[in-house]
Amino acid sequence: MRSPAPWLPRQHPAAPVSADLEAALTVELASVVAGARRRVLRDGDRQIDTAHLLHSLMEQDCQVRAAFGSPAHVARVLGYLVQRSIGYGLAWQGSVEDSGALPVVREGGAPRLSSPVTVPGTALPDLPGWSPSAGAALAGALARARLRGDARAEGIDVLARIAADRDCRGAEVLRRAGVDVSLLAARIAEPVSAGPAA
Repeated sequence: MRSPAPWLPRQHPAAPVSADLEAALTVELASVVAGARRRVLRDGDRQIDTAHLLHSLMEQDCQVRAAFGSPAHVARVLGYLVQRSIGYGLAWQGSVEDSGALPVVREGGAPRLSSPVTVPGTALPDLPGWSPSAGAALAGALARARLRGDARAEGIDVLARIAADRDCRGAEVLRRAGVDVSLLAARIAEPVSAGPAA
């Protein structure tokens, strides 16, 4: 019989992102973030992590689903994500997702990003209720959008950052579902250039 995970004090609930940050997301990506937050609260998880973001992206973003190239891959990834709350992923409960994508400091037992992440034109503040890896995925998505010349990040930008961070939970789900994460990351690595100048 498996011994229960040790009780850990709950962190901040997965708080809504600030108005400034929300302004840097497309309406669709803001909806994805809200969906990830609802999933965290419903499942009683400690924080939004990259698997929550991936789950919400797969459910809501047709461009993200199209990046997989095959409905079978989409179905397998969603299957693993659904299993998260009924067995797969239980080892994650009570632990903090930190793939090392951003440095983390711990104050009073609650992890937080060690400093605000600066993206050209946007400062990503400390994100209570977010894992360091999920915060890094969002920061990287904003940077990717800026490189493309867009003021707002899209879901595909978040997927690109999750696929590039091979040690995060979202990438682990993709590998378990049989997705070649390196191939997926390469397929969506380069930001789509802005349209031709008028």
